[in-house]
Amino acid sequence: MTQTIAPRVRTLVLLILAVAGALLAGAAPASAHAALTGSDPAQGAVVDTAPPQLSLTFSEPVAVGDDSVRVLDPKGERVDKGDPANPSGTTYSVRLVSGLPDGTYTVAYQVVSADSHPVAGAFTFSIGAPSETTVAVSAQGSDEGLVGWLYGFGRYVSYAGFVVLAGGACFVLACWAPGARVRAVQRLVVSGWLALTAATLGLLMLRGSYTTSGRIGDVFDLELLGDVLQTKTGAALVSRLLLLAAAALFIAVLFGAYARTADAGDPDRAAESDGGEPDKRDLTFGLALGGTVVAAGLAASWAMSEHASQGLQAGVAMPVDVVHLLAVAAWLGGLTALLVALYRAPVETPVGRDAVRRFSRLAFGSVVTLAVTGVYQSWRQLGSWSAFTDTRYGQLLLVKIALVAVMVAVAFLSRRWTQRLADARVSAAAEGTERAEEEKQPAGTVPAEASETPKTSEASKAPEASKAENDAAGQDSVRAAQLARQRAAAEAARQKRLRDADPNRFGLRRSVLAEAGVAVVLLAVTTVLTQTEPGRTEQDARAAAATSSSASATGQGSGAVSLTMPFDTGGKNGKGVVSIDLDPAQAGANALHVYVEGPDGTPVDVPEVKIALTLAAQDIGPLPVAPDRIATGHWSASGVQIPMTGDWKVEVTVRTSDIDQVTVSKNAQIG
Repeated sequence: MTQTIAPRVRTLVLLILAVAGALLAGAAPASAHAALTGSDPAQGAVVDTAPPQLSLTFSEPVAVGDDSVRVLDPKGERVDKGDPANPSGTTYSVRLVSGLPDGTYTVAYQVVSADSHPVAGAFTFSIGAPSETTVAVSAQGSDEGLVGWLYGFGRYVSYAGFVVLAGGACFVLACWAPGARVRAVQRLVVSGWLALTAATLGLLMLRGSYTTSGRIGDVFDLELLGDVLQTKTGAALVSRLLLLAAAALFIAVLFGAYARTADAGDPDRAAESDGGEPDKRDLTFGLALGGTVVAAGLAASWAMSEHASQGLQAGVAMPVDVVHLLAVAAWLGGLTALLVALYRAPVETPVGRDAVRRFSRLAFGSVVTLAVTGVYQSWRQLGSWSAFTDTRYGQLLLVKIALVAVMVAVAFLSRRWTQRLADARVSAAAEGTERAEEEKQPAGTVPAEASETPKTSEASKAPEASKAENDAAGQDSVRAAQLARQRAAAEAARQKRLRDADPNRFGLRRSVLAEAGVAVVLLAVTTVLTQTEPGRTEQDARAAAATSSSASATGQGSGAVSLTMPFDTGGKNGKGVVSIDLDPAQAGANALHVYVEGPDGTPVDVPEVKIALTLAAQDIGPLPVAPDRIATGHWSASGVQIPMTGDWKVEVTVRTSDIDQVTVSKNAQIG
């Protein structure tokens, strides 16, 4: 019988889902999980002679293809030849055509990191002297745009489906056997299976476009799909589909043979019929063992292709990640099943105190497991205390920890309600007499006046009598249908009154609903976290970039000057750091490069950047410089004339919106 959740509950659930959707929609694009830590020639470097090849060094192994690395001359023509090679470790090189003329060259790369996420970027170097360039590299990577959004949404749905599927089945087997006979619980677990299957198929189709072009039209490219099947991520997705076939058989047995053994008269324990208990125990043990194997296999399909498969102690991290995912499913999925049972279970099969207490123990064990495995994962992905606040990964992890703390606090309130919970069977028994009286009344009774027909002569009124009988029969069916609907509505209202009659049970439902709401947001944060560059990698990349920049600015006696200035325009997204590289920082022509980064160290574009040079001692300036955009967060100007040596003031004006801008300055010794 269909039952409805109260309007306030529906509103709260929709609000929670909206918050989760806003969190996913507002999340920044996924950062590279393999960071570029160095190159030869270096970013922004000016070399005397044309190099025979270009090499890129990443923080971890990456997958490269024919067009993974492109080197473009000032006119936008490709000057690389052959496929990228991997001479050693994490360094990849591509040969360049011989006899390259002087000028500024643009390097654009797009590879796939070993933990399955696309990595893209661009930088410039110059031969002889910097020059103007017509190359404009798109700031949007393949993992952004519509395809990137769909892929991220598919990941969220796949995690949610796994949690509901595995956690809901665990709740039935470990906490509440009669739940296998409850239609709402069956629909919940089957919905989890359908969501995970659909999301996995979607991710498999989107994967090729997600890691290459980012175009929606390439989603149905069979050649790209074939390439995906040859990758580690493709194999993991196919393995997940095969395991889902086994999960379908598990669900059929759980809600078939196992459900028939559950005793509806005992809401908390399995049936204890004569001679049937050994078979029940064997079936329960078989389902528990098989379900654990399938769930562990599904969890391993993530662990073997994402963060855990790369970096420090991968052999330890992968099984730890599997245990972590299983604990998440047992806690959050079981919580979802409990919420559905509290709101939708029939009065004849209520969720009793023993079932809630068993789930409380299961949830406590899951939280302890999450704490232990989470500490290990945090150490592995962050590496230092400063990464908690200095990196996006660390900041998201702090949000996740806070949400877990809130869930534990709400769970404590639920435990208090459980201790005072009155068994719902008492309420059901109290209503037994009323139900018995109602059932004594014959169903489908039609009022007498509806069946009365005028008494007329059969011989003279036969056509009229036949018509009257047909009309009466039609009225009978309509009124019977109306009466059935009224009885169904009355029964639904009666069961709702029974569920709400116990204030302790009502309080438990409210606290579990709040806990489930936090869980939805927690799952969204976890999904974003899995797409974010680990803090350890981000800090290593920053250190390598700083070293490279310092070496480029001061090495080989070039006398180049590098200035770094924080700015804050006061508007939205108005904070960041602007860096100025001036080479050779001598009187005469100079090459100027401007880099703008956000608070987290990632390159960002702003509407306008202007430079002004002033030598106050000689009353020269300000001399305006209008650099050209080269790539995301990178502007350049060549042939900047500085008339004489001295202590020059370098002013940078950064505009982040139509009305928000600020000017920052620093002095630099020229000559």
